[in-house]
Amino acid sequence: MRVLICPDKFAGTLSAPDVAAAVAEAWHDEKPQDEIVTRPLSDGGPGFVEVLAAALPGRAVPVETVDPLGRPAAGEVLVVGDTAYVESAQACGLHLLAKTERDPRAATSFGLGILIAHAVESGARTVVVGLGGSATNDGGAGMLAALGAAPVDGSGYALPYGGAALVAVAGLGGEPRLRDVTLVAATDVDNPLTGLHGASNVYGPQKGATREDIMLLDSALERWAGVLEKLPTCPPGVAGLAGAGAAGGLGAAILALGGRCESGIDMVNRLIGLDAAFDAADLVITGEGSFDFQSLRGKVVAGVAAAAAERGVPCLVVAGQVSAGRREASAAGVTESWSLTEHFGSEEEAMARPADGLREIAKRLASQWSR
Repeated sequence: MRVLICPDKFAGTLSAPDVAAAVAEAWHDEKPQDEIVTRPLSDGGPGFVEVLAAALPGRAVPVETVDPLGRPAAGEVLVVGDTAYVESAQACGLHLLAKTERDPRAATSFGLGILIAHAVESGARTVVVGLGGSATNDGGAGMLAALGAAPVDGSGYALPYGGAALVAVAGLGGEPRLRDVTLVAATDVDNPLTGLHGASNVYGPQKGATREDIMLLDSALERWAGVLEKLPTCPPGVAGLAGAGAAGGLGAAILALGGRCESGIDMVNRLIGLDAAFDAADLVITGEGSFDFQSLRGKVVAGVAAAAAERGVPCLVVAGQVSAGRREASAAGVTESWSLTEHFGSEEEAMARPADGLREIAKRLASQWSR
């Protein structure tokens, strides 16, 4: 039997390659005659560079950057030919902050600008930026500051970092230094920058924003959009464009710099040759930390399940937690779903021993599904 294992990360516990390895190891132990192919996945969020580095013939260049609060953080630029790949979560990720530190009013995307600047200096002609899992809500203002175009107030003074300061933004204090590099945002978020479905309203609460914060941040981003539109490369009405709200508005900044948005999961699938692996598979296993209603709306699991359904191949989901409705999951192409929390009987045990749980569930699945 040919088994394709292509999970996303389990946020806070295991990377996508670690998840794939645990499932593959246990399946092989149970059914050594089966052919197992692993293709760890990412939709542009945490793990994007790691997944691509495992599949592409490039070189990973370590870069010292900063986290959303300006503290030192480790990042890297993956250089493949004349294309460089960077990951916003390495500098802007929510996972870099303790829950008590989350504050989208002050969090900055400056660290991502450092990564992009290094990618530009590497000689790349195209820089692909994976967007997702951010703690920021500054519309990419910090990123632009690191690239030489800091937001300024009406008197020309540079503003403090963070989304809240943009209520006073009046312009940019310089030109972005990109050397004609093309920017591409890899994301499967199609939210606009502002409004009811914008970055602040939809994603602000998980980043620590109160109702009052959300109103302030949305107003600040609306003002920021007016500044971005003064850039000669910015498309009109950037605040309302699909993907502008990705990663706290980083999508809007990339669009304003003449970049474009592409589906992160589609890009990863293309780069790692996932379609060919799907065509050869008899069974597909995917998963993520929390399999919920959002998983069925554009995330990795939804893309994998749809691809399996197109080929008439069963798709099993293994997740830390499962709250997606069975009927909805089935309609999306999911055959069965398994939860580590249910397997262990507690969320604490599932978080503490995710690899053990994955191996135990995988052995059970192998005995049930292998011919």
